[in-house]
Amino acid sequence: MGSSRSGTPAVSLEGLGKKFRLTHDRNWTLKATVLKGHRTRYEEFWALRELTLDVDHGDTFGIIGGNGSGKSTLLKVLAGILRPDEGRASVDGRLSALLELGAGFHPELTGRENVYLNGAILGFTSREIRRRFDDIVGFAELDRFIDEPVRNYSSGMYVRLGFSVAIHVEPEVLLVDEVLAVGDLSFQKRCLERFARLKAEGRTIVVVSHDLDMVGWLCDRTAWIQNGTLQALGPSAEVIERFTTGTDGDHGDGRTAGVSGLERLSPDDLVRSVGLFDPNGHPTDSVGSGRPVRFRVRFDADAAGEPVTVALGLYRADGTHVASINSGATTSGVAEDRSDAEIVEVEYAVPVLPVQPGTYELSVALHDSTMRKVLERHTHLLRFEVEPTGVEPQNGLVALGGAWEAR
Repeated sequence: MGSSRSGTPAVSLEGLGKKFRLTHDRNWTLKATVLKGHRTRYEEFWALRELTLDVDHGDTFGIIGGNGSGKSTLLKVLAGILRPDEGRASVDGRLSALLELGAGFHPELTGRENVYLNGAILGFTSREIRRRFDDIVGFAELDRFIDEPVRNYSSGMYVRLGFSVAIHVEPEVLLVDEVLAVGDLSFQKRCLERFARLKAEGRTIVVVSHDLDMVGWLCDRTAWIQNGTLQALGPSAEVIERFTTGTDGDHGDGRTAGVSGLERLSPDDLVRSVGLFDPNGHPTDSVGSGRPVRFRVRFDADAAGEPVTVALGLYRADGTHVASINSGATTSGVAEDRSDAEIVEVEYAVPVLPVQPGTYELSVALHDSTMRKVLERHTHLLRFEVEPTGVEPQNGLVALGGAWEAR
């Protein structure tokens, strides 16, 4: 799959850089402003720096890296949502993007109205949208709900409709950010099948994902971005291997550069600590297969400024997703008395951890109460060992914990 007739790459980056201004010592209230009597301080933060790469027409291209590495910022620059502060970024061809959950949807409009709105933004006439409408709704499986306001949609319904619109406008270049992180297995399977179809049609797909198995299966080439800079670029299998072993990764700020290095929390993070505890409340770094365990998360509820839903993701050290769970909107817990923050502590108790022995990692995300907005996400935040406890060897991911009986 090569370049277009003009020889122009589908996506081209040359010395790309994007910076933000971070706020320090912000006075959140009038009282604090009067008492502290000083101005807010700012720090310049480069989310992307000196990125140079090309993606040929027809390529399926993966972007991997830890949280905060700049992956999503890069897609927003390519989509025209953000403007680069240095260098250039260009896209050759009709562009469609599925970035954040619900992005481009007006919550007060119905699903039908949002389909037409999105199509119009992408340059389609009403007649062209009508021709595609049934296919869009059918793929999203929203026939019964298409005339409901999207504010009433679940996160899965949001992403199904957004993905369906994005692929049915016949893009020449498709940008996708973690689309498979939301949705059931059936939807994920249909997404992968549609990706394969678009790839066979010679369309260019740029995918950001933490699912390394999916990236390795789907993508021809992959870029590993860490701390906003390019760490590796090449065939997907080679780049994923370097990412998972941490080869050439820069851990300068403590953020993870792959499963070999755990992410360290910074003082500015909402999440303050994550821990593994035994049933008696004692901290531990291992648990027996099939034994009870508790996962404990402490976060700054005051800085969050709204009800928080805590989501946990359990993964094997090789990146295999084991399970995910969320708390529902959490505003209370074990609050510590502190002058500058209300630290809330929540705990998820697992009566039986039904996984095979091995090394596992825990990821933590903080969402708003609707689960449509990510306040903060951390991958590879906690690593622990699951020790063997039974005498019968088992294969696979789940420890069944059963017993044989002769009848």
